Amino acid sequence: MIHLSVGVIILAAFAGVVVVGDEGIFPFAAINIVCGTDGVNATWKLNRQLAPYATRFFLGNCIRSSATKLPGGALQLNFNVDFAECRFKRQMKGKHVVYVNKLTYRPQSKSKPPSYTYPFQCVSKRETVWVPPFLNPGSILSSGRGGLVFHMALLNDQLSGIAQTNVIPLGSFMPIWAAVEQQAHQPLRLFMEECVAATTAVLKPDQQVYPIIGNKGCLTDSVRGNSMFLPRYHSSAIVLYLQSFMFGVGEVYLHCKLVAWDPQVLDEGKKACQYSKQTGEWELLDDPSQNDLCSCCDDSCRSMSKSKRGADQELQGLSQHSVLGPFVIVDAYYGRMAAAAAGAGGFLS
Repeated sequence: MIHLSVGVIILAAFAGVVVVGDEGIFPFAAINIVCGTDGVNATWKLNRQLAPYATRFFLGNCIRSSATKLPGGALQLNFNVDFAECRFKRQMKGKHVVYVNKLTYRPQSKSKPPSYTYPFQCVSKRETVWVPPFLNPGSILSSGRGGLVFHMALLNDQLSGIAQTNVIPLGSFMPIWAAVEQQAHQPLRLFMEECVAATTAVLKPDQQVYPIIGNKGCLTDSVRGNSMFLPRYHSSAIVLYLQSFMFGVGEVYLHCKLVAWDPQVLDEGKKACQYSKQTGEWELLDDPSQNDLCSCCDDSCRSMSKSKRGADQELQGLSQHSVLGPFVIVDAYYGRMAAAAAGAGGFLS
């Protein structure tokens, strides 16, 4: 059952199109698409000449759900499908969820390209109260210090659970999830203070690494590439949406310093900053009104506040060095087949 939502945006347009197929030149009537929260309702009106070929029109890999006869021998195809069906591709783009698919007319066999393709996408704003359904500490390798338990894992493309493969096509995005269990502590905010990519699980002096986050929470890879922090669903967790484009092909390990801190304290040393190519400025993930705390990302950032939690030895226990990997970065051309064939495992924390 598809629930329609006014808050969903459809990015699609249609004008009268003339398509050349085996049967000759026929005008296509209107296509209408209505996006819902769980799926899409699409109608495709065919003229009298095309009506006998209704089984050659698809949404993704699905034929119509039903058909309605219209005056003059025309036919309306009705597609009423969920986003989990018909090969919809789900993408996360900042604060939005995007579902991508296409309508096609295939007068010939599936081995031949379609005569007409109508791509469309449904865009909706991700709920700010979104919480991953997999928050079970026993499902992920973890380690603890100072009475805290830190977690770090690679999520699947839907952000609905732990990834079932460590094979990553070059250029694709890797959702890196990190969290801290608060346990008996007062509420905590988790930061990724430093992250680098390396080819080994143990860093050696003078080893070549690829910097991702540095300068006490500045996502430097958002300047060079398209990596970003996703909006938080809770202060004690953070998701780094990391693009693998710069890593190159081969095995890669992610080395990160995780820091848990007072959620009321944000300063140059305790922050999560990312660069916006739209504004040309650094932005603070947790409070855009304090973007000035990120102005040091092009220079040198320092911690200027004192913790409410006490002595230095306690601060030592509020951080954790974590290693995640190996990730097997493969050429994008072979990425899909390799990812399907690879199994889960090999993640360290």
